Amino acid sequence: MIGMISRNLKVFFKDKTSVFFSLLAVFITVGLYLLFLGDIWVSNFSGYEGVRYMMDSWIMAGILAITSVTTTMGAYGTMIDDKTKKIDKDFTVSPFSAQKRTLAYIISAVIIGIIMSLVTLILAEIYIVINGGELMSFTALIKVLGLIVLSTTTNSALVFFIVSFFSTNSSFGTASTVIGTLIGFLTGVYLPIGQLPETVQYIIKVFPPSHSASLFRRVMMADPIAVTFAGAPAEYLTTFYDQMGITISFGSTTLPAWANILVLIGSAVIFYCLALINISRKKV
Repeated sequence: MIGMISRNLKVFFKDKTSVFFSLLAVFITVGLYLLFLGDIWVSNFSGYEGVRYMMDSWIMAGILAITSVTTTMGAYGTMIDDKTKKIDKDFTVSPFSAQKRTLAYIISAVIIGIIMSLVTLILAEIYIVINGGELMSFTALIKVLGLIVLSTTTNSALVFFIVSFFSTNSSFGTASTVIGTLIGFLTGVYLPIGQLPETVQYIIKVFPPSHSASLFRRVMMADPIAVTFAGAPAEYLTTFYDQMGITISFGSTTLPAWANILVLIGSAVIFYCLALINISRKKV
């Protein structure tokens, strides 16, 4: 299995186009933030200290959530390509079972998602520091690394379930384009959740990657929020957290961090099971 995983990693990183398009949504988000959104959001909090640091942390936390979706989507492209080129037929004559091949694709996608998320984290921290912010503390860094693993595992399951319905490069490419286009909205990155209609807000709140974004924001924005809103009333902070998607609330109930984590773990189990059932059904 190690050989299969290694092969999948080499195939993905060798194709520079696949790597680029797996990060396209990230590039679009950064571009929009640099050109338009950043100045608009900072101006909304004029007069507060460290606003740029806070909003840079907000957007970078969202980008980390996006990265774990788009890069695992790109990683599963190897599986679709193997089907299209009938390469998977060659594997059937080997002692390597179909279950192990599927597991190898999943592990490869998770590894690729983690690697690309770590690269994104490094670039995000560099960007924040260049703009006058500070490097996150060691404790925050450990939490973010743990969230990267959890987020990537969960989002890989969601993407795997979606990919299980496709068997051609054209259908997979269309799905990748649609997901890459919508993911910024579905995680409340292009626009804060509080600025969207209630129906759209509900869709975002039940979307697993949004819980990843919420957890990343909780950790990465803790220090800058402490500076920007020092002495602010608790009621104001609660409203700000809900409006910006730092916390996720249903009615008057705000989900604690452990509930977000349980949602991610539960989603990973459910979507992996659904994907495997779908794949097994097609083979019958």
